[in-house]
Amino acid sequence: MTGLPHHLLTCALNNRWANYRLEQACAQLGPLQFAARRTGFFPSIQATLNHILTVDWKYIDAMERALQGRSPNDNWRSYFDPPEPYRTCTELAAAQQASDARLIAICRALDDARLGLQVPVPREHGPHPERLDRLLAHLFQHQVHHRGQVHAMLAGTDVAPPPLDEFFCDSDAALRAGDFEALGYSEAAVWGSPTAHPC
Repeated sequence: MTGLPHHLLTCALNNRWANYRLEQACAQLGPLQFAARRTGFFPSIQATLNHILTVDWKYIDAMERALQGRSPNDNWRSYFDPPEPYRTCTELAAAQQASDARLIAICRALDDARLGLQVPVPREHGPHPERLDRLLAHLFQHQVHHRGQVHAMLAGTDVAPPPLDEFFCDSDAALRAGDFEALGYSEAAVWGSPTAHPC
């Protein structure tokens, strides 16, 4: 796999890695700290992480249905009922890991032809078609946006926010080595071959 399909796969792997780092940090919070009211677009770490997950469910389901030739879900609200399906970090992390695996599987199967596939996305007034490559870019941006908010909220706790920017550069390989081992990643598997120069 090369070009844009490979880049989108690395974005999906980065998504899992960043979620793993955040999950490890949030697991150190007690239940009251996890649910405590904080400043952010959503009022708590718990609410923000649940939002990332439920939006992932919506878009990943839409992409899977389109890739499999199935009809879109005509009940867009079902992904958000309830809006916070998980109350503990442990339960939420397990569900996010499963969702991330589905997204990685979609990206592993990408090729240039599939990038232009029209994906009917459930919206309030009915499905709206989006190109698969643009929808993936939107989803990755959404994930980064809200993970940044969780990162900032962690700064108001006793748990240090983990660095989330050490995935893509060759020169940062040593900084992610422990996480890669825990996730079953390798530099060669992610990048195809070691890069000659840092990015």
